[in-house]
Amino acid sequence: MSNDHEVLLDNEKQNEPEIKVERREGEPTGAFKGAAWAALIVGVGAYFIGLFNANMELNEKGYYFAVLIFGLYSSVSLQKAVRDKDEGIPVTSIYYGISWVALIVAILLMGIGLYNAGKIALSEKGFYGMSFVLSLFAAITVQKNIRDTQRARERD
Repeated sequence: MSNDHEVLLDNEKQNEPEIKVERREGEPTGAFKGAAWAALIVGVGAYFIGLFNANMELNEKGYYFAVLIFGLYSSVSLQKAVRDKDEGIPVTSIYYGISWVALIVAILLMGIGLYNAGKIALSEKGFYGMSFVLSLFAAITVQKNIRDTQRARERD
C-alpha cells in the first residue's frame, strides 16, 4: 500500500507545473551571466597556461602577469566610474581620469611588451594579445552583470 502512495506522490509531482524563477527587470539572464564568467575564465586561464608553458625568463612572465592584473583592475574600475557617472552617482574628475589613463597604460604596456618580445613567435604574440583583450572585456561584462543583478534585487 505504501508503494501505491509513493507512486501517486511521484505522479502528482510530474503533473505539477514547473515553478519558473522570474527574472527581475534589468537583471541579465543566467545564460548571459554564465557566458561572461566563461569568457573570463577562458581568457585568464588561457593567458596563464600560455605564461606557464612559455619559454621566457621568470621576470618576463612576471611582467605579463602584472600587466594582465593591472588591465583587469583598470578595466573594471573604468567601467564602474563610467557607469556611476552615467547614473548620477558622484565620481571625481581625478578618479575618472585616472581610470582612463590606467586602462590605456595597461593596453600600451601589453602592446609594447609584445612588440619588443623578439624571441616570442608572432602567433604566440597574437595569442597573448587576444587572451588579454578577451579577459578585459569579460571582466567588464562580469562586473556589469553583478551590478545589474544587485540593482534589480534592490528594486524589489
